[in-house]
Amino acid sequence: MAATLNTEKRLKVIISGGGSGGHIFPAIAIANALKKKVSNIDILFVGAQGKIEMEKVPKAGYPIEGLWISGLHRKEILRNLTFPLKLISSIFKANSIIRKFKPDVVVGVGGFASGPTLAVASRKGIPTLINEQNSYAGLTNKLLAKRTDVICVAFPKMERFFSNSKLVMTGNPVRADIVNLNGTREVGIQHFGLDENKKTIIIVGGSLGAKSLNEAMAANTENLKNNPDVQILWQAGKLYIERFQNCETANLPNVKISAFIDRMDLAYLMADIVVCRAGALTIGELAMVGMPTILIPSPNVAEDHQTVNAKALVEKNAAILVADKDATEQIITSAIEVLKDEKKQKSLRENILTFRTPNAAETIADEVLKLTKK
Repeated sequence: MAATLNTEKRLKVIISGGGSGGHIFPAIAIANALKKKVSNIDILFVGAQGKIEMEKVPKAGYPIEGLWISGLHRKEILRNLTFPLKLISSIFKANSIIRKFKPDVVVGVGGFASGPTLAVASRKGIPTLINEQNSYAGLTNKLLAKRTDVICVAFPKMERFFSNSKLVMTGNPVRADIVNLNGTREVGIQHFGLDENKKTIIIVGGSLGAKSLNEAMAANTENLKNNPDVQILWQAGKLYIERFQNCETANLPNVKISAFIDRMDLAYLMADIVVCRAGALTIGELAMVGMPTILIPSPNVAEDHQTVNAKALVEKNAAILVADKDATEQIITSAIEVLKDEKKQKSLRENILTFRTPNAAETIADEVLKLTKK
């Protein structure tokens, strides 16, 4: 780790973006890395009102300002009627925040709020950096890229979207408890109250849950009855737990359902295979721990970017891809097949580890600090 820098004046950094854990948790990791490197630093987050960042950032110990902003709705056009007003309001507020805070550099992590904030900063001549987590660039980042100084990316072939001269391959920041995974399988089994003699599959659709993954679980009762030596930790998500917690599958002796997995670090320690969505943050964690994985990309994301994320791994034989429409027929059968194929498990583990980037947050922090010296 680089030595902590002592600056004569306090360094001021704005980190903007959010809307989902996939944006805000890497942002917090970057902030933590900056604090370790610089003793005299003030970090201010700028997020979107009502979104996850307004809760998670203060819990992490950082101040945050909220903009009245939301994304464009591609399927519900009428919901876009207020967008111009929200955009104008957010630009004015971002301008006020930047004028008062006087940042030395502004970092965008994707999501609604980063657009107005970085647009205002770049117009004022303040150095800016973007962290694009996905393999298919988001609309906000594509619009900002021409006036951004540095673009940190996690996947190859990003010159499709951005100027190659601005690109820095850093990988995606991952939470410290995953980077420094510590413990044993037995500790994980005990924490979740599972059977140490059974192979373990984790089905996880994010904190809210994934409808198709839950429906696939509910439809595979007989399959799981016929494989009693396999157990499943099933995160249904808070939107779906009431609907599925009393279904027949959820009450099988080899299935444990919950709304949320509170300790993903322990879950990874005990899992033999994970079935999940293909968000960039999730892929970063899976690569960090070398987890055999079946990815079911969400069909409800911009530009189908989760499918692009998943294919980047599939091309390297680092994961198995199942289309969302095929989840019911394939995910449990495919997971059990992998559990019975130790050679396949070994190959998946070794290949996904090539996507591992344990120092991503520190590398991005270094790029931020370089901009303050220009």
